Amino acid sequence: MIDNVLLSVAGLRYAYGSRVAVDAISFDIRRGEIFGFLGPNGAGKTTTIACIAGLLGDWRGEMRFGGAPFTPARRTADRRRLGIVPQELAIYEGLSGRENLMFFGRLAGLAGDALARAVKSGLEVSGLVDRAGDRVSKYSGGMKRRLNIAAGDLHQPELLLLDEPTVGVDPQSRNHMFESLEALRKGGRTLIYTTHYMEEAQKLCDRVAIMNEGRIIALGSPQDLAGEAGVASGNLEEVFLKLTGRSLRDE
Repeated sequence: MIDNVLLSVAGLRYAYGSRVAVDAISFDIRRGEIFGFLGPNGAGKTTTIACIAGLLGDWRGEMRFGGAPFTPARRTADRRRLGIVPQELAIYEGLSGRENLMFFGRLAGLAGDALARAVKSGLEVSGLVDRAGDRVSKYSGGMKRRLNIAAGDLHQPELLLLDEPTVGVDPQSRNHMFESLEALRKGGRTLIYTTHYMEEAQKLCDRVAIMNEGRIIALGSPQDLAGEAGVASGNLEEVFLKLTGRSLRDE
């Protein structure tokens, strides 16, 4: 039903000069779901996220958020509806964990008691309460990734965009992040999640879109995609390789 659609994307196209990175893709993000983007290197996942996040503005097509036109590159109010967890860490090594969250909370428009509550919650969710006063330069890779997620979600955005958030983290941190993301979803948050790890998408995502060469070539739940691809085991990695091929995609 249309009332259940938070973000609608129609005919999205983006080119870097003569190279088309995203080629007229269309999809809907439903309220309260974790929606995964999968694809080989160069498939267009990160470019799609950048268009939605407002980091790229000269795309073609149409986006609507809650039924209204959505132009995050031009409208601050649209960007404030989003939380962004980029692939590259977006935190300051010279600040403590708490200072990072205070800084990003102020950027998101929080102040006073609301900011204090958000920082306290972010430290708890990221499992960093005991290390809140330490400089981020002293954190492990997993701790930095967890803080990165907390910074993106401080203002409780309607839609949280996560671009490969678990790169280089240990199994304990990855499991903690999964639990945190599932808790956000259960609390009503909507998430878009890109990853190269098929087991992550199979575990977390309600639906996934598989991209290849700038286009969406399959969309549905992991179980439905396995059935459509004739993969009896239901293994999403087998589905992915069957649809996108086994050739290397070095960029």
